Amino acid sequence: MASRQVVQQQNRVEGVAGGVMQKNMAAEGRNRRALGDIGNLVTIRGVEGKPQVSRPVTRSFCAQLLANAQAAAAEKQKKCMAVNVEGAAVVSDAVLPQPGKAKKPAAQKKAVAKPKPEAVIEVSSDSSEVKKENNKKKTGEGASRKTAPTLTSTLTARSKAACGLSQRPKEITVDIDAGDVNNELAVVEYVEDLYKFYKLAESESRVGDYMHSQPEINEKIRAILIDWLTEVHHKFELNPETLYLTINIIDRYLAVKTIPREELQLLGMSAMLVASKYEEIWAPEVNDFVCMSDRAYTHKQVLHMEKRILGGLEWYLTVPTPYVFLVRFIKASIPDSSMENMVYFLAELGMMNYATIIYCPSMIAASAVYAARCILNKSPLWDETLKLHTGFSEPQLLDCAKQLVSYHSMAADHKLKAIYRKYSSSEREAVALLPLLPNLFWL
Repeated sequence: MASRQVVQQQNRVEGVAGGVMQKNMAAEGRNRRALGDIGNLVTIRGVEGKPQVSRPVTRSFCAQLLANAQAAAAEKQKKCMAVNVEGAAVVSDAVLPQPGKAKKPAAQKKAVAKPKPEAVIEVSSDSSEVKKENNKKKTGEGASRKTAPTLTSTLTARSKAACGLSQRPKEITVDIDAGDVNNELAVVEYVEDLYKFYKLAESESRVGDYMHSQPEINEKIRAILIDWLTEVHHKFELNPETLYLTINIIDRYLAVKTIPREELQLLGMSAMLVASKYEEIWAPEVNDFVCMSDRAYTHKQVLHMEKRILGGLEWYLTVPTPYVFLVRFIKASIPDSSMENMVYFLAELGMMNYATIIYCPSMIAASAVYAARCILNKSPLWDETLKLHTGFSEPQLLDCAKQLVSYHSMAADHKLKAIYRKYSSSEREAVALLPLLPNLFWL
């Protein structure tokens, strides 16, 4: 064996001097291709002037090499092939430089051979461990930066704590339709969409200030007419919707047509006749209205005025009156009987007085609910549930609510007492007789 090694060394020296190097490189090339099929491509630099000694590679070192190979394959957008590198070794030979040329690093070619189990030497991969520690430090620093509170957030939290905002509980809205899920008439599935439509439609049927266009009618005469119609409505025991629709028909007709003072009562009778036919199951007859007017008008005149009203309004009777919103807003306030009657009392007082015509129907209804809660000392006066369903905040309702409360304070001494008497009875909880609290800020 010793003589063979000497011969190999002599052959290598002679090959360099005489050009025999090419045969050895060809033979080594064939050997490397055959051994390179395993796929463990490892680059190991040899020491110049000395043959490279083959040594086994540890599992951690092979794992690092495999990770590098997979990263290179990912950049080229090729699929990474799983390679079993357990127990593999890499061998690399140093190539001598040719004479007459500058020395260059030897071309690194890989050869793989199976190491013997007893010859395995464990070499710790310090570089890989250092990289892992650096990555852990970086990720730890990034996480700490994300979780660390900023100066702005700290100052904001302290300011809220100082003002008591952080301790203020969030108000919860109440599902007012939960009890009507099984009630088909409540149409719980569509009720929100219906009231969104009512909010949009109320502006189309809203009446503006028309009194300047009526030369023979003023606000006082209009209040007298509505006071009388309230008595007729109560006498016939009609539905509340009928009274609100009657007042709406009168205002809309007066906004487009001019009538003399002597026909104003006829307009009121015919408007209630139309509203009764629209809202009631059993509407009063024409002769009933003629009798209620003490036969001031004939049967023919009532029907003729009815025709004029329908023509002037173009048969447009489906409008959102304050009553449509009152039903919903009262439900949102979770009332008792006194609360409900007080809301209707204030709303009818508002409908009788012409000054409230500047407010939309939903505003009058919401203000009546707010004023009733103030008069009955309900707490809270306005919550998130009412704000959600009415669409109004407390400051938006103050002006209209002040007017409604002022009408309530003057109802007992007013000449027109039909509404006051109606809500002074025990059937209505006598809410008209309730005194106003002295702590109301608008009194």
